[in-house]
Amino acid sequence: MKTIVVTGASGNLGQAVIKRFLADGYYVVGTIVPNDPVEIAIKDVNFEAMEADLMDEVASSAFISSVINKMGRIDAAVLTVGGFAMGKISDTLTSDIAKQYKLNFETAYNIARPVFNQMIKQNSGRIFMTGSRPGSDMHNSKGMVAYGLAKSLIFRLAELMNDEAKGTDVVTSVVVPSTIDTPQNRRSMPDADFNKWVNPADIADVLAWYCSGSGAVLREPVIKVYGNS
Repeated sequence: MKTIVVTGASGNLGQAVIKRFLADGYYVVGTIVPNDPVEIAIKDVNFEAMEADLMDEVASSAFISSVINKMGRIDAAVLTVGGFAMGKISDTLTSDIAKQYKLNFETAYNIARPVFNQMIKQNSGRIFMTGSRPGSDMHNSKGMVAYGLAKSLIFRLAELMNDEAKGTDVVTSVVVPSTIDTPQNRRSMPDADFNKWVNPADIADVLAWYCSGSGAVLREPVIKVYGNS
């Protein structure tokens, strides 16, 4: 049985990914924060939710080690944890940048690194990190400086990991969604055209395809899931 790690298991995208990969026959291990107020309504013998502080490098590494010790390998990892903040340069302090760095880069790196090391050992695996339009091009980061700078590092990390993994079947992808259609986003932007947003289940379907035999030949992909936007 293949194993996938999904960070941010209680989030809308996290739950969609979990459901899709369970349907594909994976054993899914999802991370939740300690005392997570969101209940995950997924009951499956092949799903396990584990508490993990992804801002803690030692705790993150121990979490991945526990998955490897139990399952023997990790075939895929989808990293959805992150945060967002507005702010122009005039309003953005280095402390604001540091906070976004921790939320968006450290939480990804602390899991991606030990997962990557394991995948190199087993000579196969797929890692998906969550990027953003602001992170992909600084022209899209106006008014969200700290967030855009932090997310830009996700793209650079993926490039480095793919370079180190050349000659193996280990591939790191960056998923770049437009606005995701979630209840939270609908409440915060009630006047938006929801038809232009992308559904979390559709993103999960795309990731499943990239993990399939059909997607096996792809290398270094930046996956732009923009829907109709």
